Amino acid sequence: MNFKPKLTFANIINMNVGFFGIQYSFGLQQSAVNPIYDMLGASPDQIPILNLAGPMTGLLIQPIIGAMSDKTWSPKFGRRKPYFFIGAVMCSLALFLYPFSSSLWMAAGLLWLLDVGNNTAMEPYRAFIADKLDSSQQPTGFQAQSFFTGLGQTLVNLSIFVFPMIFLGTKGSLPTWVYASFFLGAICSVGSVWWSMRTTAEIPPTDEELAEMKSSPLSLLTPFKEIPKAIMEMPKVMWQLALVYLFQWYALFCYWQNSAKSIAQSVWKTNVYQDNPVYNEAVSWSGLVNGWYNIVMFLVAFSLVYFAKKYSPKMVHAFCLVLAGIGFLAFPMIENKYLLFPAITGFGIGWASMMGIPYLIVVGAIPKERYGVYMGIINMMIVIPMLIQTLSFGYILKNFLNNDPGKAITFAGVLLLISALATLLIKSDNKVEIGNIPMAGGGH
Repeated sequence: MNFKPKLTFANIINMNVGFFGIQYSFGLQQSAVNPIYDMLGASPDQIPILNLAGPMTGLLIQPIIGAMSDKTWSPKFGRRKPYFFIGAVMCSLALFLYPFSSSLWMAAGLLWLLDVGNNTAMEPYRAFIADKLDSSQQPTGFQAQSFFTGLGQTLVNLSIFVFPMIFLGTKGSLPTWVYASFFLGAICSVGSVWWSMRTTAEIPPTDEELAEMKSSPLSLLTPFKEIPKAIMEMPKVMWQLALVYLFQWYALFCYWQNSAKSIAQSVWKTNVYQDNPVYNEAVSWSGLVNGWYNIVMFLVAFSLVYFAKKYSPKMVHAFCLVLAGIGFLAFPMIENKYLLFPAITGFGIGWASMMGIPYLIVVGAIPKERYGVYMGIINMMIVIPMLIQTLSFGYILKNFLNNDPGKAITFAGVLLLISALATLLIKSDNKVEIGNIPMAGGGH
């Protein structure tokens, strides 16, 4: 078994800096891509299907890359690093090209490239943390990723608010500020990953692990053999988490697709999205609101480790989901733009939990030599609800919610409360050690 030396807090921060760039890219998808679709003439019920890239690439790419990284070792390049570096380069390329989109379908096509890059980077990075840290430091490692998720997405949303004041006018089909935000993302994506690669060495596989790799070497068929086998042998707690994720991630896609339009409707009293300066003002304010929930996220991320020690990860996650659900229920009813900030604070706390705590619930039940493929499967649990949402919610929004973005966010709030109840149903016998305090990975 590998000996995992204790790392300092600074070491843990350095190894997670790359997550900042990955999440800046993801934040642009959350907060900027859907308003860009609106500006290019998309109708509200087209938005879900235009977001199909995220769930489809996540479903296909992450488990495949995770399974491949489990079977990879290079003394020079490492195990996980080659994958998240290639992913970061792809993200940077897509971010650089995105503002030049001249049509709706060009923007949608570049989103596919961006999502392939994000998904190539994401799960090897999760596995990198599990590889490098022992059970007592894994909570800090995963919550450091939560911290950098908040920081990266905060910068995105602040750029959406600030850059329109600095970069005026339009260039091509889109406002000039879009170029500035996406170019900054291109630099952050590859630069931050390079920093983590430079400062953090991977732990070499043991002789036993190397022997296992040689006995079943990496090939084109590796993912297609490993993924079905891993699903068949998946710990029960992961199936329980899948139910939570079904409601949780469907709800989040509903919010991200409709938040700017909901603010435009409730605060600015408009539902005209194309060539409308008032809607542009609402998009800018939504950037500030979404920036706030990400600020809340990185402020509370590390404190959730303490509460997970004291009450169990399951109870912490359920409570945070309730706060997020209440915030979503209040959001579309608010007409004062400043009162949107306290409403979205609950989601900021929930978002901090979503990015780290569920991994603590399951990591103790996962064999360490299969971290890559199982982290990829966890992502399948995220993207399958998103895929269902992109295929079904356009119909629901048009036929049952009257294309009303406020009702879409209310619907999301109800789903988050259901996901909190599903979290309380999780039961697991495996133990996760946090510091010196052992506890049940999913609670009882």
